This record gives sequence, C-alpha cells and structure tokens, in this order.
Amino acid sequence: MMSHHPIAILGAGLGGLTAARVLHVHGIEATVFELEADRHARVQGGMLDIHDHNGQLGIREAGLWDSFLEIVHPGGEAMRILDHRAHILYEDSDDGDLTRPEVDRGALRDLLIDAVPQGSIVWGHKAINVRPNTEGPGRFSIDFSNGQTVTTDLLVGADGAWSKVRPLLTDARPSYTGISFVESDLFDASEQHPSEALAMGEGMLMAFRGSTGVLGHAEPDGSLHAYVGLRVSEDWIEVFEGIDEAAALNLVLDRLDGWDDSLRGLIRNADVPLTPRRIHALSVGVSWDRVPGVTLLGDAAHLMSPFAGEGANLAMYDGARLALAIASHPDDVDVAMAEYESELFPRATEAARESAESLEMMFRADSPAGLVEMFEGMQLDDAGAGPNRNSLARGQDPE
Repeated sequence: MMSHHPIAILGAGLGGLTAARVLHVHGIEATVFELEADRHARVQGGMLDIHDHNGQLGIREAGLWDSFLEIVHPGGEAMRILDHRAHILYEDSDDGDLTRPEVDRGALRDLLIDAVPQGSIVWGHKAINVRPNTEGPGRFSIDFSNGQTVTTDLLVGADGAWSKVRPLLTDARPSYTGISFVESDLFDASEQHPSEALAMGEGMLMAFRGSTGVLGHAEPDGSLHAYVGLRVSEDWIEVFEGIDEAAALNLVLDRLDGWDDSLRGLIRNADVPLTPRRIHALSVGVSWDRVPGVTLLGDAAHLMSPFAGEGANLAMYDGARLALAIASHPDDVDVAMAEYESELFPRATEAARESAESLEMMFRADSPAGLVEMFEGMQLDDAGAGPNRNSLARGQDPE
C-alpha cells in the first residue's frame, strides 16, 4: 500500500523533530518516519550543552523555552581540564547564565516528541531506498523495510551520518577522522565510585596525555558517562570483535598506563560493557546544487567530529530555519529550500572547520596544553565565553 505525505521528514532525532514542531507552530503539518520501534527503543546518549547562539534559538522558535528550562541540569556547565595525573589545570564553575546549559539528550528528545501532534511520528519505518518518483503524486518515493512505500512532495533527510537521502544531492560520504572512542558508564557514583566522581567534578571533564584523552560528564541521575578517545588506525576497533569483556577492558587500560587511578577507574570500574566506536566526519564545506523537493539537515547535511559540541545544536537550528523558510514561502517550497540552503552551507562549513581544528588541538602531542591555553585566553577576553566553550564529544546519533 502506498500513501502520500506533502512533507516527509526521515529521522526522529533532534533536528527532524525540531523541524516538525516549528512547522506545526506555523500551522504546517509534516510526517516524521523513524526506524526505531518507539521512543524507548534505545538509550539516547548522554548530556548535551545547548548553545545560546543556535540550539537555544531552535528551542525558542519551537515555543518550548519554559519546558526546556525544566530539564536543564543545574551545575552541568561546570568544566575542568586535568592532566593524566588528575592535576587540575583549568576549572570553570556553572554560573547559571545559560550560555550552554546541559540537558540529557533523551529528556530533550522526549520534550520534542511530546510537542508534535500525536500520530505525526511513524515509528518502526527503516528506509531502505529513496528514489525519484515516476508514478502518481509526489516527487520522491521512500521504500521501507516493512514493505511499505510512501511518496512526498518535499523530502527532508534528517537521517544522520549514513543518510539514505544524501546521495540524491551529493556523493559526499563520511570518512574516519583518526579518532576512536570507547565509552563507559558508572552508576550511583557518589556512593559506589567516589574517587571517580571526585575526578569528574560537577559537570564536564577533559583529561589528556598527548593523543589519548579521558572525557566525560556527571549525569543528572548521579551516574558518570565517560569516553576514552584514542588516535588509532581505522581497523584498531576490530580488535574488540571476538574478545571477552575482561580482554576488552585490559586493551583499553593498557592505553591508560601511568594515568591516575581515579581516571583509569572511569574505565576499570564501568558498570556496563565498554562500547567502542569510530568517529566519522564529512569533509569541510560540503554543499550541493539545488535539487527540487529534497534537502538535508543535521548530520545528514554536515556530519562533523564532536569536538566543538555543535552537532545537536546545529541540527535543531537547521530544523527551525528550514521550517521558518517553508512558513515564509508556503506556496513555493523550492524557493524556501534555496533560502534555507543559502544559510546552511556557510554556517555548516564554519562549524565543521572549528570541529576539525579542535580535534587536532585536543589530540596533539602536547595535549592538554592547547586546551588550557584556549580556555585561559577566553577567560581573559570578556566577550569570549561563547561558542568555543564546548569541547566535549557528545556522540554522533542521527539528528
């Protein structure tokens, strides 16, 4: 059976949901297709710092500012940089100015899900093919793994790093950045892991020794979410395949030889199996010629390494700007998309370049010297406490 949807958004991440919500605010309905079975299908990730110059603007356009404030993690903006011996080299407290308040990704996604009309998210629809439509209404057809097909006049690819929609516009594909993560979680930290909690502090942690880093965040539920970041070959992660949890643990701890026990403990004492993953990015400056009836937002448009903290923020801002463009040109979506993309490309290029530069600074041979220098410089600059204060990796889930 085939159904038609005037606006189809592929992906119920933060960007796709923001687009759907802002469209709804302006009286324009859209259908969001999501591969997950429901909102509870998986844990949505850790903390996000939502920036006042992009992500927060998307939330305001969605009319959700007061609700957003209710899920902000008090104290979460605190940040510290340590060396591998756990000596504090730089520390910043949470002054409550909401420049980059921290929220749980899952709570933010739930906020957006609850703000779109019931039934506008179609769960359990994994796209397997996206193609120009040659029959019936609509410019594009989407084939799903469940055997269903839909058509649409405007297709919005909000389907993340490995977007099915992107090939309609460009042959650009993500490539490996040279950095891999190994993630861990420690629960009930104050009682069960006090030394690790003390090292983490109240908010964000960045500890480096050259090309190896331990990064993390204290979560609102009292847990600690941590990452080991490594500059390794693309195939290094394959070692995890076929080895047991103890061997995987020793593999990572070997990389932290000589580190303080409180930092090693963020891995050694993990309450869940370690999760390895590669960090990918599109090349800086991806753009495309205008194709009628289709566009991209979020990671689908500008996947970047997470070392400027811009991924989720840009996704929400993209979604809001796309929706506002449609609302401004309701009778000509191609004019709307041209307007949207003319803004999208330069802002994405700037953020992607910043992310790539931050990666190199954070994982260079003398790290964390560059990080400390950057933050101390911003501290001296009265106007410098803005977008560059966001260096902790947040993950690369579809936006």
